[in-house]
Amino acid sequence: MKSHRLLLSAALLALVPFTAFADECDLTIEGTDQMSFSAKKMSVPASCETVKVTLKHTGSLAKDMMGHNWVLTKADDMQAIVKEGAAAGLDNNYLPEGDDRIIAATEVIGGGETSEVEFSTDGLAGEKLSFFCSFPGHSGMMKGRFEVKQ
Repeated sequence: MKSHRLLLSAALLALVPFTAFADECDLTIEGTDQMSFSAKKMSVPASCETVKVTLKHTGSLAKDMMGHNWVLTKADDMQAIVKEGAAAGLDNNYLPEGDDRIIAATEVIGGGETSEVEFSTDGLAGEKLSFFCSFPGHSGMMKGRFEVKQ
């Protein structure tokens, strides 16, 4: 009986590294009604060819009152995108339409909603990247660093 348990344990342990590796490319971050993200830093290994980020709004306020999105850009581009995005309005997710400086972005969501974005990591390793919420007035508190680890 002990040998069966040992074999089963060994078989289960053999699966753990594969599962953990797969999860490294699939990230989740939460936004709240208190205008905060659940993380200030996010990272993935360079072995991830693509990354999926899921944004969950854990609050209850509507998107026109306390909406959040998750936007990824080079750190130097963030402030210009925030400024231009405010003028773009909610219908455009507070982002300038067709802006090549935006690497990835979710739609603006309200309380209880979820949005996902998937993007390639090609060329991002070693870059200084920032993520933020582009809803007007949010990026001062809702921002962080994103890293593709080499």
